[in-house]
Amino acid sequence: MSESEPLARSTVNRYAWWSAGGALLPIPIADMVVTTGAQLKMLAELSKLYGIPFEKVRAKALVGSLLGYVLHPALSAGLLGSLVKVIPGLGALVGTPSLVLFEGTFTWALGRVFIQHFESGGTFLDFDPEKMREHFRAQFAHGQAAAPRLTAVEKD
Repeated sequence: MSESEPLARSTVNRYAWWSAGGALLPIPIADMVVTTGAQLKMLAELSKLYGIPFEKVRAKALVGSLLGYVLHPALSAGLLGSLVKVIPGLGALVGTPSLVLFEGTFTWALGRVFIQHFESGGTFLDFDPEKMREHFRAQFAHGQAAAPRLTAVEKD
């Protein structure tokens, strides 16, 4: 473990909370804009911490690629969770919890994968989403399972 890793993990945990909080916005699609912004800001902070130039366009593409690996949960919890908020009353009760869980978990898994990549000397240019697919899915599943016990996620 490098000197940077504990701070990097703390950064990821903080942005996972910001993403989960952004999902609470009652305006459909605006919640997704906020959470995506938090994810990109997290990646920018991680890259700065590891001394790697941040490439916003490449980072957006990588986030989208990794999202594709959890597309089924993303459709049910992400986009649909955001859009169901337009249904008065019931929409907020049904859509918000699933979106909060999804966004927090996705951001956490995203950060964990990039920490591993940066720790091994990688950059945005040599990040291969296909090679990281199984690791990302495992991190996402771990985050979902640990979400009810948030302290377990933070101690990893």
